[in-house]
Amino acid sequence: MRTQLSSEHSAYLSDPAPGRGALRPARSWLRSDAPAISLNGSWRFRLSPTASVTEEFAADDFDDAGWDTLPVPAHWVLEGDGAYGRPIYTNIQFPFPIDPPHVPDENPTGDYRRQVELPADWSDAERVVLRFDGVESVFKVWVNGVEIGSAAGSRLAHEFDVTSSVRPGGNVVAVRVHQWSAASYVEDQDQWWLPGIFRDVTLIARPAGGLDDVWLRTGFDDGRGTVDPEITADATAFPVTLRIPELGVERVWSTPAEVRAFPLADVHPWSAERPRLYDVTVSTAAETIALRVGFRTVEIRGDRFLVNGRRVVFHGVNRHEAHPERGRVFDEEHAREDLARMKRFNVNAIRTSHYPPHPRLLDLADELGFWVVLECDLETHGFGKVGWVGNPSDDPAWREAFLDRIERTVERDKNHPSVVMWSLGNEAGTGSNLAAMSAWVHARDPERPVHYEGDYTGEYTDVYSRMYASVSETERIGSDNSCNSDGSGSTLLNCTPAQSARQRTRPFLLCEYAHAMGNGPGGFDQYEELVHRYPRLHGGFVWEWRDHGILTTTPDGTPYHAYGGDFGEVVHDGNFVMDGMLLSDDVPTPSLHEYRAVVQPFALAFDGDRLTVTNLRHSADSCDLRFVWRVEHDGTRVADGVLEVPVLAAGGTEHVPLPPITVSPDAETWLTVDAVLAEATAWAPAGHVVATAQSDRSVRRPVPGVRPRTGWRPGSGAQALGIADFVDGSLVRLAGREVSGPRLELFRAPTDNDESPSDGVEGSDASVAGVSHAELWRREGLDRLVTRRISVEHGPSALRTVDKVSAADSGQSVTVESVWSLDGTGAAGGELELRVEITPSTGWRTVWPRIGIRFELPDGDAPVDRAEWFGLGPFESYPDSLRAARTGRFSSSVADLSVGYARPQETGHRSGLRRLSLAAGAAEVLRITAIPDTRGRRPGFTLSRHTPQQLDRAAHPHELPVTTTTQLIVDAAQHGLGSRSCGPDVRPEFALRPEARTIRLRIAAG
Repeated sequence: MRTQLSSEHSAYLSDPAPGRGALRPARSWLRSDAPAISLNGSWRFRLSPTASVTEEFAADDFDDAGWDTLPVPAHWVLEGDGAYGRPIYTNIQFPFPIDPPHVPDENPTGDYRRQVELPADWSDAERVVLRFDGVESVFKVWVNGVEIGSAAGSRLAHEFDVTSSVRPGGNVVAVRVHQWSAASYVEDQDQWWLPGIFRDVTLIARPAGGLDDVWLRTGFDDGRGTVDPEITADATAFPVTLRIPELGVERVWSTPAEVRAFPLADVHPWSAERPRLYDVTVSTAAETIALRVGFRTVEIRGDRFLVNGRRVVFHGVNRHEAHPERGRVFDEEHAREDLARMKRFNVNAIRTSHYPPHPRLLDLADELGFWVVLECDLETHGFGKVGWVGNPSDDPAWREAFLDRIERTVERDKNHPSVVMWSLGNEAGTGSNLAAMSAWVHARDPERPVHYEGDYTGEYTDVYSRMYASVSETERIGSDNSCNSDGSGSTLLNCTPAQSARQRTRPFLLCEYAHAMGNGPGGFDQYEELVHRYPRLHGGFVWEWRDHGILTTTPDGTPYHAYGGDFGEVVHDGNFVMDGMLLSDDVPTPSLHEYRAVVQPFALAFDGDRLTVTNLRHSADSCDLRFVWRVEHDGTRVADGVLEVPVLAAGGTEHVPLPPITVSPDAETWLTVDAVLAEATAWAPAGHVVATAQSDRSVRRPVPGVRPRTGWRPGSGAQALGIADFVDGSLVRLAGREVSGPRLELFRAPTDNDESPSDGVEGSDASVAGVSHAELWRREGLDRLVTRRISVEHGPSALRTVDKVSAADSGQSVTVESVWSLDGTGAAGGELELRVEITPSTGWRTVWPRIGIRFELPDGDAPVDRAEWFGLGPFESYPDSLRAARTGRFSSSVADLSVGYARPQETGHRSGLRRLSLAAGAAEVLRITAIPDTRGRRPGFTLSRHTPQQLDRAAHPHELPVTTTTQLIVDAAQHGLGSRSCGPDVRPEFALRPEARTIRLRIAAG
């Protein structure tokens, strides 16, 4: 038995080599009828603070009765309520000194032990293999006290030959896992560091005469398929039989030399839209392997990326494996629902950022239908801090590790039709090791292209890829105009003119764009428009699919989703891990609804009395859809029906007559057409809306003019105007309820995009390099405005106040003129109108977040807790994020109007307001009608229990104060959202520069 200290022979911790000992060659993840025993479940566990701990625990007779138990798969930092340490979140930073390949002595080390009974008939096995599907970060294995070997590559599969160490009956498997190792330097992905055995562990009996590996390459061309098999087995395993029952195929190969490709007639192709799979078995006398194959051909032709001869547009997301309680531990039911949700939101592609997922995830992608860019477990981003000095990507000492990682990636998942591209990794600089990885892939799998964004010049990859290119830069990439007016080459990022010309001959994709952090991003539609204009552009992958919050509790037991810094990390990257279109608790954000609307697979365009329908799908026709219409007057449905739309082939267009529309003379008339599923699918019920469009058929009516007022005289004291009561010009009650306002509000609780510094390259209007908009707003004092009343005047049935609003230590100001008036007669003495004229002084140096007025509605006997409105909805909307919004009548609780972003920020704005009704419980309190300004611009509204300033001061939702007031903000305008948390700023056309605006509201009692 070995009892020496681990530190005496743990050089493997600082050894870049991918593994030692009895490691088996990488192979496919296959379903086999060979005997196997799952070792998932409870293991004995001990955590040590350093790697310098003796290895006597590996002996089969070691007494582990005093140890804890820990589930496998699991991350030890997510078990035991902190008893085994806490998660660490970094984006780029290394949570240990940059001293490659060494790691600190303070290295949490987990020891695992598990008893396993080996059946007596396993003695007939040719080999016994112990498989680990995922261990972070480096681990060593013993069986019955015998050291088997070690391996690195946290999200990769490793198999050890343990034949000589196992015995019939009881066996002891011992595993030592170190949190940090040389491998950590090449696993610096933007994610939580979560050590432990977090994927399945399996003991497998490999039979004599079995199949070591099977790869069924497939192709498709005009209704004909091909199967090109690669069978890895001893010659003694033959004959080998391949069966595809549905196609009546049975091929028997008596020797390895007979195995060759063969054609098939009349097969259906596989695509992300029609994921047609065929069941296949490959058998020897000793073992049967079951696979599902899809027939498809991947190729690059010129600057087009094609599957089955047709151009692919990736409407994709970057997907991490993340769960708020389990971390990266796979849950198939949750994963299936996650992918079904993607399909419901028109997502058709996944980039597996930045490592291979659990193998079952790819089975689901095959089945449900996704284009997958499968990425290797590789990122060295932290070396950017030291100028990429020592970067493993160009260090020969790391070449074996790099090649091992790509080999294990490709070999495990090569059978999946959904995988249409291999990616070498992410943000690892560039270098000879990456080029070597690419060469290996090209030799092993010539069909599927190689992707890596960091190869800016296209030296060893097949597609041109970028992340966070702006709309204008993306247009330059897609355009055929590669020369300036003087004939000189227009260069791309980090490229010479010649390299730029080369990259323009290749398909382009945005492997990351539209950073979906917090409230945002804006501008999806502008990127999508370019994809349709320039065929070289093949879409991209939003960063990212979901937030990575970890469910935890405050000391008083309040649950919340934690992000970087919430676990006391020494270094961390804050809430940058909360950057998905899906919240940590699976709630879709408005950005996901916006994305769904922008990338919908059918274009519906109104042209007079016709609807032009264009099928934007890759290959599927429209036979699975019904096209339904409805007409609404002021949001109330008055007619509906079904359009007779012929079946449209992919790429086809039809002009369809619209039904006669009854237009109301005194209400807005809106026609809506939805393309809905005719029947239920594996991912959505019948009636699910796939695409939608609206047309305004209203009779144009002039904006009511402002009635001129004369006879103004100074005045103060109490005054009543219909349902409104004032004291010294200030509103104190409305409809019998205490109300104050309107107060000028120029501030919004900064979004994550607002808080991010400008790169100074292609920013919004008034950007300052290295400075965030939020900082500029605070410098200008927009979050701490104070008011000086200049005048109060009374007129016949009217009240006018003039205020000057500014901030301490600022010479800029805004003049606010508020006019309250009663027009007409009635029980309340007429219709109450508020007109607010907002006029900025000169000298403002930055964009404004909003131009609005805020009312405070104290709870009184009952809080204002519900709203019904006619306008844009149902989700929040902003100037550069409006495509998901439709005009209609909506209702919501105040709580549901806001989105529970992990860091409180601006949320809940509804644009295009016509009418708003506020209620306290079942009782309607106020009715507000918004009148467009002279240019036809309509205001928006936000209804919340917190002011923008209160939201700004809270780092988490549970830190928001308990309030006794509802805040109503009516905005004449809002600044756009952009994507500046990691990407381009708000486009100039959506930037809000200080300007004069008017807000007109008519207010009545409920």
